[in-house]
Amino acid sequence: PNIQQTSLLSDTLGRMVRLKISTNGIRTVEKNGGLDAYLMKTPTADLDPAVARIKRQIIKKAAASN
Repeated sequence: PNIQQTSLLSDTLGRMVRLKISTNGIRTVEKNGGLDAYLMKTPTADLDPAVARIKRQIIKKAAASN
């Protein structure tokens, strides 16, 4: 796979998140409407532990702002 080191914007966290992700993964994230939307749609069990940690941070920040 074509793995790239890339920065994706998390709208909820308000910062860039650096990840090693395949080019196909980048297209999938963009198709789903961005990093936050992709992580919310994807089950935590299917995510890498480091990415699951980012998902938990997004959920916590979203809950705090409501």
